[in-house]
Amino acid sequence: MTDQIIAVDTNLYQVRDGEYYPDDWQSVPSDDQMFETYEAGHLVALVLDSDRSNPLFRSPIGSNAKHILDLGTGKGVWAIDVADTFPNASATVRGVDLFPPPVSWMPPNCILEVDDALQEWTWREPFDLIHMRIMIGSFTETEWERVYKQCYDILNTWGVNTMECAKKAGRELNAIDTMAENIRKAGFVDIHEKEHKWPIGPWPRDKKLKEAGVVNFQHWMSGMEGWCLWLLTKFGSPQPWTKEEVHVYVAKMRAELKNPRHHIYQRARRVWARKPFADELGTEVKRSHRLDRTSDWG
Repeated sequence: MTDQIIAVDTNLYQVRDGEYYPDDWQSVPSDDQMFETYEAGHLVALVLDSDRSNPLFRSPIGSNAKHILDLGTGKGVWAIDVADTFPNASATVRGVDLFPPPVSWMPPNCILEVDDALQEWTWREPFDLIHMRIMIGSFTETEWERVYKQCYDILNTWGVNTMECAKKAGRELNAIDTMAENIRKAGFVDIHEKEHKWPIGPWPRDKKLKEAGVVNFQHWMSGMEGWCLWLLTKFGSPQPWTKEEVHVYVAKMRAELKNPRHHIYQRARRVWARKPFADELGTEVKRSHRLDRTSDWG
């Protein structure tokens, strides 16, 4: 460790036999062996996701991210690698841990800090992505809830929440989850339902699913503009979008659907039921039907 690193916020930790421990030590030390452990875990994750164009994270934040946070950064290898992926240092990646990482170089857009995630967060800019890994046993259940809530509060909302826009329009997009119950309320009986996963694109190995995926891909490619245009130009968030903004958004979605590395599917559900026979109806319902028929015929 250099004198410069040891000088960073020493109130958070103390040295015991050459190893770093937080003052209220209840977890693992921060010595060379543990830093090697963190780096090995990072390499395992990279190997297992090596078939992806971006093995570092899966959140589709794109190349326009401005602020990224790595909680429990350990040796800082993830934060450094992610910072390197953004050209011209367009995003700032901030790695935070209780211990100062033993690094001698980092990209100019990477900041490694000593801080306690359980304390009040004082970062001013909202984050586009928050990353955590190899933190089992770091917090109690109550502390995890606190950390997740702080993540929620400081995260940006990227993309568009079409569910919220549809709710503003009074046309919620949850029919797939509510139609069976609504059909039941209407009086239908013998209700059945079956949920499917419809592939989007030719990625499935199964011949039938592959063929369905090819057709569904065209269904989405031709349908997205129509689905989004009215909704987003009328009820977009935080304010209605322009047509040009919708066209750009749809173009980005089409590009994502064309990426062969993405195995995308949509949820689908079929519900079928029948109208009950007269002798299946309750007494009150039968009487009502007789009155209706008498009235109709009169």
